[in-house]
Amino acid sequence: MRFDYEKDPRAIEKESFRQIRELTSLDHLNREQQQVAMRIVHSLGLPHLVEQIRFSGQACEKGMAALESHCNILCDVEMVKQGITKRMITEEPLCFLNHPETVTLAKQSQETRSMAAVAQWKHHLSDSIVIIGNAPTALFRLLEIIAVSGEKPALVIGMPVGFVGAAESKQALWDNHKNLAIECITLLGREGGSAVSAATCNALLRCNRGEYY
Repeated sequence: MRFDYEKDPRAIEKESFRQIRELTSLDHLNREQQQVAMRIVHSLGLPHLVEQIRFSGQACEKGMAALESHCNILCDVEMVKQGITKRMITEEPLCFLNHPETVTLAKQSQETRSMAAVAQWKHHLSDSIVIIGNAPTALFRLLEIIAVSGEKPALVIGMPVGFVGAAESKQALWDNHKNLAIECITLLGREGGSAVSAATCNALLRCNRGEYY
């Protein structure tokens, strides 16, 4: 059995982004925002998501600068961590979800492990890139910690997926990012996930390397 299909990875990627540009309206976005938006659409195969993406004023610029300086990358789950393109970074992204201390703290506090994991970010949070793609409770807890501690990441990529708290947590991020003085990229609504949130970070890493479509 033989099939006729494209095998060249560069050709596949090039054609994918040609189709995305054809199927979406990107004129309201600047060059870097367009790259992020296309990676978001590419990761989920849903062109309509462009309308749900929100960028704070200097999200891409601050995120790219932080990545260029080899900042900490904090991830809510291992799937996000594994989705970061390793050839483009020098330091391993951090994820505390499966640490023994996280499990213990979650049981003691009667909260999700994701919330307990975020509580352990405090010494790594300043000027970091935070990527939340799975757990709405992690995003809510992050906002609470920033409000109390004053420690600010360079960029929050907040794109948890799901039905309970996902849309609400992302709306909370968008509604409060100015008051908290943080930069953010989010995808409003229920859609999101590990792949799309990692793809957003990867888009910024690619921009730093001059890889544009």
